[in-house]
Amino acid sequence: MTSPEQPANPFAPPSFATPAPAQPARPAAPAGPSPYAAPSPYAAPVYGPATGAPAFGASPYGAPGTAPFRAPSSRPPQQPDAWRGGFPGPLPEPHRDAPARPERRRGLSFGWAAGLAALALVAGATGGILAPRLLDDGQVADAGLPAAVGTGAGDRAPESVAGVAATVLPSVVSIEVVGAEGTSTGSGLVLRQDGYILTNNHVVESGATAGATTSVLFADGSEEPASIVGRTPEYDIAVLKVERSGLVPLVLGDSDDVLVGDPVIAIGAPLGLEGTVTTGIVSALNRPVSAGSEQETAFINAIQTDAAINPGNSGGPLVNAAGEVVGINSAIAQPPGALSSAGGSIGLGFAITSNQARRTAEQLIETGAATYPIIGVLLDQAYTGEGVQVATEQRGDTPPVTPRGPADRAGIRRGDVIVAIDGRPVTEPDELIVAIRAKTPGDTIVLRVRTGSEERDVRVVLDESAPE
Repeated sequence: MTSPEQPANPFAPPSFATPAPAQPARPAAPAGPSPYAAPSPYAAPVYGPATGAPAFGASPYGAPGTAPFRAPSSRPPQQPDAWRGGFPGPLPEPHRDAPARPERRRGLSFGWAAGLAALALVAGATGGILAPRLLDDGQVADAGLPAAVGTGAGDRAPESVAGVAATVLPSVVSIEVVGAEGTSTGSGLVLRQDGYILTNNHVVESGATAGATTSVLFADGSEEPASIVGRTPEYDIAVLKVERSGLVPLVLGDSDDVLVGDPVIAIGAPLGLEGTVTTGIVSALNRPVSAGSEQETAFINAIQTDAAINPGNSGGPLVNAAGEVVGINSAIAQPPGALSSAGGSIGLGFAITSNQARRTAEQLIETGAATYPIIGVLLDQAYTGEGVQVATEQRGDTPPVTPRGPADRAGIRRGDVIVAIDGRPVTEPDELIVAIRAKTPGDTIVLRVRTGSEERDVRVVLDESAPE
């Protein structure tokens, strides 16, 4: 039999050289909502009411509802991205038995079914252009559309995002801590093949309490109980140990080589979704981030990234295009005025540098504790002038300048103003603290110090804090 004449292809782009042929009139669209406008279960905002306040649960650093970060008013506060259980909003409580994943159903979801039905209606309205033609013998003839040419599953360049993810994912783990305060989840990475795991302190700090249990879920679906080898709130780093050998560790790269604009990939378990990969760039370096409580505050000289980082990414790796770890994802920024202590990604994530993580992890493995460099001064948090001022009065038992400490030996006195460290201006106490914490005890720094109207450069050899 002969096939009916085919109308012009409605999907072909119009030519700007000649007028497009006239098209047959299409039937008027039926009144009422469009079949494409079926409500999506993911369209509703997950951050609560119109105020924009995030709808996450308790703060991992303090009482429920309190902001975990103490940030100066001149920049948006940062908050840890660890995820505590208990969403008051539409997402379920984070637990591996009932993770915060989209519900999986057999067959097609309503949204997809509506979309496919609408596609079928379009095919019918265009005279069967997309429908196959039947030959006399009942066989289906080719509609004439070009076939897709595949390159094969997994055939990706090693330096592509897919190639890097395939290499790194098997060495990224999910961590769950169950304690008296509830369940918290986070991420981590394999540090050594003999079972050492690197993560954030705020992910596992509740695991140090009596009766708490910590477990590590590997990419292959297996799970192992873990013990805490050591942790430090000062750097927000912790090391776990599982009784398993033959693991594939990730390479800790040199974070000093990182430049603004470098592509990076964040991998972890945001909102309990294991094996999630997000991409972005390094958007800033040496970003001062302070986290924790008044008693235990972490000062991080952070790598800032616009890769999507959400609660649960804590402790997971930030890797470069070579698959080397350049940072440990630790915190996200909270918009000014947000009322909740947790929130989602707004394109401002912060990671501990890999060089800092390496030094701290080595100390934790060797001694179970970590130290940090100090100069021996008390800073005036109320000072608002240029630079950072050494306190003029003693606070409790702490003098403004520690006798025979590094600053005292260098000639720094109470009331002096520090305006720069190693040529980099400082305007807030946290900036000076994180710049010093990024060094190693025994390193020499150069401080620009103002006494009255006179300025001078002072060389200071960093001392070491007493182990706790």
